[in-house]
Amino acid sequence: MKHAFALAALVATGMPVAQAATTTFQSGLSPEATGATGSGMVEVIYDSAAHTLKIDSSFSGLSGTTTVAHIHCCVATAGSGTAGVAVTPGTLPGFPVGVTSGSYSTTLDLTQSATFTGGFLSGSGGTVAGAEARLFSGMMDGLAYFNVHSSSFGGGEIRGFLAPIPEPSTYALMALGLVAVGAIARRRRT
Repeated sequence: MKHAFALAALVATGMPVAQAATTTFQSGLSPEATGATGSGMVEVIYDSAAHTLKIDSSFSGLSGTTTVAHIHCCVATAGSGTAGVAVTPGTLPGFPVGVTSGSYSTTLDLTQSATFTGGFLSGSGGTVAGAEARLFSGMMDGLAYFNVHSSSFGGGEIRGFLAPIPEPSTYALMALGLVAVGAIARRRRT
């Protein structure tokens, strides 16, 4: 129990605590055009140590068959608008084409220039490090979205803006912090 209070005290004082190298983003996928019928879910895990982006998605009920999918970045206002494609040129590698439902999983190497579109790369200072930093920043700020295009909606049938989610360890640290604050408050009352 003493260790839990010590960790909570470190968190409360702002002292550094070991950070995970991954950040998880999620979004529901919903129609972006009038008449589109699809839905789905996407999870994107960014690993800053490995410089990778793991994408897991499922979708169903599309009004047309899939043509391409990718991540767009960066819109001017969080959660709305459109932006150019950031990753990958054409479509995500191995994304299922010609289906109305399915699932998809891949891991992208963010150290490779081929992972990014030419426009996104050049708009990020011309380096893969700049593109990776800009993409991560865009995802953190709600300026990036995952998009599935279909034969019925060439501009995109379903999409979802990526939002960071707390990791389970974050919830544990928050709980420890609340326990510590409660203990301190009880001691002050007595």
